Amino acid sequence: MFKGSAVAIVTPFKNNKVDEKALVDLIEWHISEGTNAIVPCGTTGEASTLDYDEHYRVIEVTVQTVNKRVPVVAGTGANSTDETLTMTKKARALGADGVLLVTPYYNKPSQEGLYIHYEKVAKTVDIPVVLYNVPSRTGVNMLPKTVARLAEIENIVAIKEATGSMKQVSEVIRLCGDSITLISGDDFTTLTLMALGGKGVISVAANVAPKDVSDMCRLWNEGKIEEARKLHFKLEPVNESMFIETNPVPAKTALGMMGKIQEEFRLPLCAMSSENKEKLKKILINQGLLSS
Repeated sequence: MFKGSAVAIVTPFKNNKVDEKALVDLIEWHISEGTNAIVPCGTTGEASTLDYDEHYRVIEVTVQTVNKRVPVVAGTGANSTDETLTMTKKARALGADGVLLVTPYYNKPSQEGLYIHYEKVAKTVDIPVVLYNVPSRTGVNMLPKTVARLAEIENIVAIKEATGSMKQVSEVIRLCGDSITLISGDDFTTLTLMALGGKGVISVAANVAPKDVSDMCRLWNEGKIEEARKLHFKLEPVNESMFIETNPVPAKTALGMMGKIQEEFRLPLCAMSSENKEKLKKILINQGLLSS
């Protein structure tokens, strides 16, 4: 189920409300460009600023629009296990194919606490679970030994690994083998991670360059190493540009320039500085993603 390029899709806003039409149009564009899965309500989707009704509506619109053409993996992680359970049950009821569960943030659980948290969710809700390890956001690093324990649970099927550490990636693969699918959580590590045995990426860059990210993953999986490598180098400026400021500000700004969405954020996120916006514009033009 989880292979290739999955877009960590932005949540478009208009007048501080979810812009459902723009979301539908984005999803259709992604499917036409070859994106292999849609991941709503993650970090890039500004899930932390969506209320429950908005969160569920974004998942519902995504599921209905995709209509089983590609998997939908809904972000339902929270720093409370009970809240995670509530949202995960709702995502399953709405028809999501899987859920993406970030490690509980701010409260910094121990490795045993992480294990118990994920075990409880996975054994309570019958849905494929993708673990999400992003210490730079959460303040806690899920160690490979913990991942290996969790991989023994039947419906924990994948991990989005966003430490940026290939040493940790290697250790996860060494300990888990084929019992869990490894997915990159950082665009700049995707090809390296796939070389180690990973299967793809949950991508920020795919928001603006979906075809190139999807093609790179596909070419690698087809054994066309040199062609995949060329796309990796082509994408490097885009990957870097997506983090000129805090994600998803650059992605949404780029999509605004491209005419895909309104350039609107939820506070405390705000518009990019004019200097960074100009840098981003030049990169998009150089990449052929924006006309001059």
